[in-house]
Amino acid sequence: MTIDIKKIARDVIRDEARAVQELEACIDDDFEAVVKLVYESKGRVILTGIGKSALIATKIVATLNSTGTPAIFMHAADAIHGDLGMVRPEDVVICLSKSGNTPEIKLLVPLIRNVGNRNIVAMVSDVDSFLAKNALRVLKATVRKEAGALELAPTSSTTAQLVMGDALAMCLIECRNFSSGDFARYHPGGSLGKRLYTRVADVYDRDNRPAVHPSTGIRPLILAISKGRLGAVAVTDNQNKLLGIITDGDLRRMMEKYDNTDGLTAGDIMSPNPKTTLEDELAYNAHGAMRRHSITQLVVTDPAGHYQGIVHLHDILREGIVG
Repeated sequence: MTIDIKKIARDVIRDEARAVQELEACIDDDFEAVVKLVYESKGRVILTGIGKSALIATKIVATLNSTGTPAIFMHAADAIHGDLGMVRPEDVVICLSKSGNTPEIKLLVPLIRNVGNRNIVAMVSDVDSFLAKNALRVLKATVRKEAGALELAPTSSTTAQLVMGDALAMCLIECRNFSSGDFARYHPGGSLGKRLYTRVADVYDRDNRPAVHPSTGIRPLILAISKGRLGAVAVTDNQNKLLGIITDGDLRRMMEKYDNTDGLTAGDIMSPNPKTTLEDELAYNAHGAMRRHSITQLVVTDPAGHYQGIVHLHDILREGIVG
């Protein structure tokens, strides 16, 4: 038997993409009410489910926690064996279930009410289910069919739940005015965290500040570039104001242009108006500027234009800020 593997894969992707696209129609007044309920809550968000829905719930919990909304996961089966004790009246409990009619969910909903919590939110595909009818609000993660020929494994339905959870989290980000700085506090490790909190001042060598005066001759200029080991030297005036930059490339262009370099000075060959950055600029942004301008260094200045040093591409790469 011949199996068209590529067609099967494309069909699955197409089915799930269609399911996600159709979620737009599910963003209704209940969705808006849930966002406000969570935002105004004095408690946490508790997500619960069974089977594959439980796995999706754990991911939504991680997304909420990382974006400023305290959340915890409670497995629906474990809840009836003691974990229900984590639910408090002020919490918002979001129950994930495609059918909304599983035995664990049917048992769990009244138990949540028994501990004094009325903030039950259903995330379901079947809006006529037990869960939907017994919830305060309903997040509609409705799908017409699961992906795949047999339509047995949770595919489109879990994808819809995941996307609906992301939509909820992103709305809460806006409600909380959550900033990249806030995000960095929750992600201090790894390259992502470094992108959000590492600044130019943290990576460039303050003690290595190669600089020459416009009147400096070519030989001492070359020695200054060589000693600095940054492939460039800043040109400054007597008040340390930045006037320009000279790179290895400028030296090569000088040799191509002039047969005799005697009498030339730094001021004759410098590139005026070099690309600059401030010490408190994010190093990730400095890297972006280097990429945009196809250069390997930026001159660091203070707000008044006084020369502070040079940040090199290698300084940023060494910190693991970018891959």
